[in-house]
Amino acid sequence: MTKPVRSNGSDHNSAFLRPMPEGEREVLPEQAFRRMIAVQRKRTERTSVPFLLMLLATGDQQSEEKSFQLLTKIIAALSASTRETDVIGWHTQAKCVGVLFTDLVDLDQKAIPAVMLSRIGSILRDHLGREQFSQISISFHFYPDRWDHDGSQRPSNPVLYPDVPVGGNLSTLLSLTKRVMDICGSLLLLIVGSPLLLIVAISVKISSAGPILYRQRRVGQHGCLFTFLKFRSMYVGSDFTVHRNYVTKFIAGQAERYSVDGGGDASGVYKLTKDSRITPIGAFLRRTSLDELPQLFNVLKGDMSLVGPRPAIPYEVAAYRTWHRRRLLEVKPGITGLWQVNGRSRVGFDEMVRLDLRYAREWSPLLDLKIMLRTPHAVIQGAGAH
Repeated sequence: MTKPVRSNGSDHNSAFLRPMPEGEREVLPEQAFRRMIAVQRKRTERTSVPFLLMLLATGDQQSEEKSFQLLTKIIAALSASTRETDVIGWHTQAKCVGVLFTDLVDLDQKAIPAVMLSRIGSILRDHLGREQFSQISISFHFYPDRWDHDGSQRPSNPVLYPDVPVGGNLSTLLSLTKRVMDICGSLLLLIVGSPLLLIVAISVKISSAGPILYRQRRVGQHGCLFTFLKFRSMYVGSDFTVHRNYVTKFIAGQAERYSVDGGGDASGVYKLTKDSRITPIGAFLRRTSLDELPQLFNVLKGDMSLVGPRPAIPYEVAAYRTWHRRRLLEVKPGITGLWQVNGRSRVGFDEMVRLDLRYAREWSPLLDLKIMLRTPHAVIQGAGAH
């Protein structure tokens, strides 16, 4: 937790905190305050207007009664000095108080936490005295939060996502059901498909120099990185700059469709269709989705599910708009999903994300079964697979 520092008395602080008019200030109970955090986060996803969540806690050194008394004094001090548009509530009842500072539009976002820390520290020292002030800890949580995909920082701060449990939106029983389906399904497919896996592996090996499997770092649920497996479909040493540039435009809604078999823009796909990096056998594997088969080992390991959003490459996530991130939080990535059976690369990125979020909302074992039964038809039809 971050400790406050002494205020420097700058007039810049007044942009954050203004006295409330006289009258009683509403303090939200824990459940309502956490719900308000989720609502404010979704509002920011739509408007791109950031907010700051400040949490003040007393720790476990004091009795519950003394802790409550101290936090009550803190609430009184904050109620008298914050704006009416800011929201005060219990983040943890009788243990931790939170304040949502909203509408931070015309302010230097990098300077906000430091300025707030200075100002709040000055206010609380005046109301509590140094002894009581030393008994509290203050932390700040800015949204949009930082997403660091080198593996050193978990990108989804759980404090900012109270509506998304660590295990996703599925209950414990449903999560267990989905995991059992994944284990049984992947084992069955690996056993039944082992001759096909062997044939494809040999074909990849003799068609061009290089390893049979292609390993790539992908972003899984909650931004956790994992090693993604595919049959290699490109020549070794291929440059991925062209793909990164195209994907960045695709996510921004600026990518052009590429014609398929001379069908024109109407039948085009959002994918590089004439890619010199792809081997002849690789083109066949991609068109039939056979290159995806090794991901069954990812499912068996638990990094992926049979059904879910496609796992993203880190440079793709770097181009995401704030609301796009939710596709990485709700459920595990999958081999197939609503996107694959609803047009695949013929669908724009925003629509793909909406399909992923719809899947997370409506998930059930029956929905997974329906998607898996529709997947072979989508593969045979080859819609959007290139």
